[in-house]
Amino acid sequence: MSIIFDPADRGASQNAAQGHVAQGGAAQNGAAQEIPASVRNAMELNPNAAQSAGEQGGEQTPSAPTWRYEVNTPEEFQKFVQLSSQGAVIFALYAPHSPSSLQMLEGVQKLVDSAAGTMICAAVDVTKLPEAAQVFGVSGVPAGVAVLAGRPAPIYTGPVSAEDLGDVLSQVLQLAAQYQLPGGFDPVVPDDEKPLPPLHAEAVAALDRGDLEGARAAYRKAITENPGDKEAKLGLEQVELLARVKDLDMATERAAAAADPMNIEAAFNVADLDLVGGHVEDAYNRLLRLFSAVGPDDKARVRERLVQLFDVVGASDPRTVKARAALTMALF
Repeated sequence: MSIIFDPADRGASQNAAQGHVAQGGAAQNGAAQEIPASVRNAMELNPNAAQSAGEQGGEQTPSAPTWRYEVNTPEEFQKFVQLSSQGAVIFALYAPHSPSSLQMLEGVQKLVDSAAGTMICAAVDVTKLPEAAQVFGVSGVPAGVAVLAGRPAPIYTGPVSAEDLGDVLSQVLQLAAQYQLPGGFDPVVPDDEKPLPPLHAEAVAALDRGDLEGARAAYRKAITENPGDKEAKLGLEQVELLARVKDLDMATERAAAAADPMNIEAAFNVADLDLVGGHVEDAYNRLLRLFSAVGPDDKARVRERLVQLFDVVGASDPRTVKARAALTMALF
């Protein structure tokens, strides 16, 4: 199995990477040449690092470094294209509903990780970023495209064996060496090891000393400086929740809610207290029942509080997914 690049492309400016890939498969036309047999296997990856594309690979050691990066937005896609001016970037296109594409992705990751920073794996979920498939002229998954100095070349379409995959990625590394693109990529830093941005750290420190106002101010400043800072928005929602329950008495609020099930403030307070106490489903169910019971004028208010709690718990939490679906059903 061999890969085809155009050696003449090496003279193109590396800064033109974005424009090159925007041309899609055009880089494969013209004076394309096969890698000479004399150099084809000069740099070998360990095929044992990946099992056959038809088999599920073993689990990674949790502490082992990885060079697999997720590509979720057009901006991230262009960033990784531009990184190909440093070394080989292997775009592994997959879809969550395609087991073979997930197995190929794992195989690529294992081989890339065995190369220890000489190349990186850019994992692209085409259901989230269909533009990537369009750019590369890919009509289905699994599919892989190697990019060197902004120039793309397909390396697999459909499942391939671990041996063939290792062979083709070895060829990519050989070409990268010829093009003087040594890689030197840093591994992915786990989220729990990434340093907090200064304002986030300031907010956390304020929370640690019980200064809710200080934490609120730090998160608000972070949002002002970066309106797209989702973590700061989540942090602010959490601070507001803590501020709401700070002076509440659980017994008093439960008694008020039991005495008048239509008491919106009491229901809100009990739901907040339940959430802080870890009783997420109880909080959701209480507000869902309230939403169904109140009149049209109050539904927006209850829905807004539910959405706030969804944000605090997390959109991907199964309890949130279930409650959001129930809210959607109640809306109609």
